[in-house]
Amino acid sequence: MPVNLSAPQAVDLFTVPGVRIGVTEAGIRKANRKDLTLVLIDEGSSVSGVFTQNRFCAAPVQVCREHLALSAGIRAMLINTGNANAGTGEDGLSRARATCEALAAQLSLSPSQILPFSTGVIMETLPVDRITAGLPSVIASAHAASGGEQWLQAAQGIMTTDTVAKAFSKQIVLDGQTISITGISKGAGMIRPNMATMLGFIATDANVAQALMPALSLALAEASFNRVTVDGDTSTNDSLVIIATNKAAHAPITSLDSAAGAVLFAAMRDIAQKLAQAIVRDGEGATKFIAIKVEGGKTGAECRKVAYAIAHSPLVKTAFFASDPNLGRILAAVGYAGIDDLDQTGIDLYLDDVHVAVKGGRNPDYREEQGQHVMKQSEITVRVLLGRGDASDTVWTCDFSHEYVTINADYRS
Repeated sequence: MPVNLSAPQAVDLFTVPGVRIGVTEAGIRKANRKDLTLVLIDEGSSVSGVFTQNRFCAAPVQVCREHLALSAGIRAMLINTGNANAGTGEDGLSRARATCEALAAQLSLSPSQILPFSTGVIMETLPVDRITAGLPSVIASAHAASGGEQWLQAAQGIMTTDTVAKAFSKQIVLDGQTISITGISKGAGMIRPNMATMLGFIATDANVAQALMPALSLALAEASFNRVTVDGDTSTNDSLVIIATNKAAHAPITSLDSAAGAVLFAAMRDIAQKLAQAIVRDGEGATKFIAIKVEGGKTGAECRKVAYAIAHSPLVKTAFFASDPNLGRILAAVGYAGIDDLDQTGIDLYLDDVHVAVKGGRNPDYREEQGQHVMKQSEITVRVLLGRGDASDTVWTCDFSHEYVTINADYRS
């Protein structure tokens, strides 16, 4: 069961003018499940993406990068679940391109105006024939669908080992114009920046210059999806795409430092963080959601080093699952994080408001039952004070349970 995460409701999701979504059953891996999603994007929209840094990246990731670099004006995204089309070599690339060509023919577009996405099992041949056969149905669905229901169906359609769909929405006002922002994501395991085995799609009808989109998408990723980890494995298929349909009547936003740019970024960051945190809350076998805040570093980078060392430690994660306040494991992770001149006598450690360690040693006032009480909670904050400067950063993670092993041992069956 996800940690304090409810399934989204269509009534809470806003339509984004300029975006239409269709979902259908193509039988890509399993029968009787919606596994092919189409996102149609109106002409004149601004689109950008951030992708995995895994050098063994999937074929659709390579094709997406190629198509975005051509600047032909992205008009559609085609997303399949059940098959990752990763570890498939040149044949996988040909198949990813073939899906773009087939969809382009039906939409009277250029293949370079389509972004393909795949998620699912690695090293299996993408069934292009099934995807192609499902195109008429998914196109018809996109033309017929409206309202928040289309976003909800898309969030459901891109799931793999997720136990609950992930979708959030909000509205803001820019220059007197009501702006809608809606996003969906999927992911539950093989999660570690950059970026996670995740797909994320966030759309807004705000008017944003195409030249600003790469900076916007990267900044959103850095503030959200690049701050989560479930198991420390960086996937082959990670993709985050940001869409601005430019339907709103306000002046184009050309800088994130402008008043309008700052307001829009804050709102989109809120959606991105909710989506990223939802992935951790739905982490495979997760029973606890853990925020790791590292403060007092010289730089944000060293704060992240420490936070990820804690978040990736199997010993720390299993201790949280067992509600075992074996907190020396956290201090050990701080020590091996890679800060060569770290002074252990300057480190303080907190579990929520419980002061566990002072200047690198056990707080004389700390009692084991205090730590155990905190660790039994479903949501926990770990604070590490390095005593080296003013920088800070936060990452979000979860515990490791028996169920994580079961899910991943049985994933392909």
